[in-house]
Amino acid sequence: MVRGNLTRRGLGLAAGAVVLAPRTARAGNPGLTVAQTEFGPVRLSPDGPVLSAKGVPYGADTAGRRFLPPAAPERWTDILDTTDYGPASPQRGGEPNQSEDCLRLNVWTPEVHAGSRPVIVYIHGGAYSTGSGSSPLTNGARLAARGDVVVVTLNHRLGPLGYASLARLSGFARAFRQSGNLGQLDLVRALGWVRNNITAFGGDPGCVTLVGQSGGGAKIATLMAMPAAVGLFHRAVTMSGQQVTASGPLNATRRAEVWLEALGLTPDRIGEVRTMPVQRLIEAAGATDPILGGSLYFGPVMDGTNLPRHPFWPDAPPQSASIPMMIGNTREETLAFLGNDPANAGLTWETLPGRLTPSQMRIDVAPEEVVAWYRREHPEMSPDQVLIRATTAARSWRAAVIEAEMRAAQGSPAWVYQLDWASRLPNGRTGAYHTSDIPLMLDNVGAEGSGAAGPDAQAMADRMSDALLAFARSGDPNHPGLPRWTPYGLERRETMVFDLPSRMEDDPRGDERRFFGRIPYIQPGT
Repeated sequence: MVRGNLTRRGLGLAAGAVVLAPRTARAGNPGLTVAQTEFGPVRLSPDGPVLSAKGVPYGADTAGRRFLPPAAPERWTDILDTTDYGPASPQRGGEPNQSEDCLRLNVWTPEVHAGSRPVIVYIHGGAYSTGSGSSPLTNGARLAARGDVVVVTLNHRLGPLGYASLARLSGFARAFRQSGNLGQLDLVRALGWVRNNITAFGGDPGCVTLVGQSGGGAKIATLMAMPAAVGLFHRAVTMSGQQVTASGPLNATRRAEVWLEALGLTPDRIGEVRTMPVQRLIEAAGATDPILGGSLYFGPVMDGTNLPRHPFWPDAPPQSASIPMMIGNTREETLAFLGNDPANAGLTWETLPGRLTPSQMRIDVAPEEVVAWYRREHPEMSPDQVLIRATTAARSWRAAVIEAEMRAAQGSPAWVYQLDWASRLPNGRTGAYHTSDIPLMLDNVGAEGSGAAGPDAQAMADRMSDALLAFARSGDPNHPGLPRWTPYGLERRETMVFDLPSRMEDDPRGDERRFFGRIPYIQPGT
């Protein structure tokens, strides 16, 4: 098998790579299932009703290649044991098993022959700074069995390791010229691995659906505008995660300067970031962001090469016009962020404006005007409800609307949904909050961390996961468990409202859309 050369589009993927057929060991190990990949043999193990291979390397250890594009992993000859998840990218927070050797993926498949199954690749959330593909909520076993599909989750570089834009800072610019988009280039390499190897796991490399929630959806929206990703996926599902604009090169450079200052470095010493303890690099990302406030934002950068344009501005990316797209959101997105703070409960009309801060709404509007509008137009809402609905409409939902509008204007309208069915937070508050669609869409309502509870949870998951599976097969999410779902147009703004029962609505929350649509939207981080 030839090893790939670095190319602008392939990023080290093997050009015209041959995919070896799966093999099942017979003599001596009649129960051993082995898939032969381009880098070496991989053992699959029983995982519930299916087989899985976890922690499979799709790229080399990044420790020796900090701030450089991903490279192919070293080949192996012995059968690779894949019973445990691979490491997550180094990050702030409590994600276990962190390492720079994080370019790993996980595969679930009903069986390793007949490579014609649709492939669903899930990209985890956590903005661009936290998370991994090993959450119980995103385990692919149930979905793979339910739909006779192959499911893949993966890890990639995060935070400054994946998105610190160092290209403009010193004479090292050439060495660091792609550093602002390395996390995205890792995803491209992972999708190249899927293209070259998924047949050995029973999947169809010509039928790949990307699914991502929150930051995962934003990463997918960004891939839709990256030339290197052309042809690597065929459908896209973004769940409460959008990327209208990327960070510009100057803002990204300013953030990198602040990060270097926190490390005690000047631009002429930038090369030292390659050898510093990785934990210092991650801790320094807690410095104050010079544009947004809060900790430093690291995300994709419009660098003119890997990302030559903004993902969804001034229009939907032409390169992805033929890719069917599903765009979803939840009705009370910000309940996930604000609902666990006791200061955001028991509000009065007098205290509510003080909670509608610019850091929560992310747009320049007078809180008193917002409160007055909701009291006039939605007298049924309490102050607590207005806090969640207003911050959702001003900040989390706006980009989803913009992307749906751009796709409709392009003539390739998306399938749009809104989740209304309520889940429960650990403190008892209920609503359709950010992340609550993950266990429903991936059929994992019983998993640890799922807020989907009660006798109706599985019925809701049946409707949403079957929509995903139908979409992965055909690019159309319609199935017998739903009313007829039609794509989003600018005249009617057709939206599937997932609830029990589910229903189609024209322009749900249209009054809120129009009220906040008067105010310019700026993608957080850009």
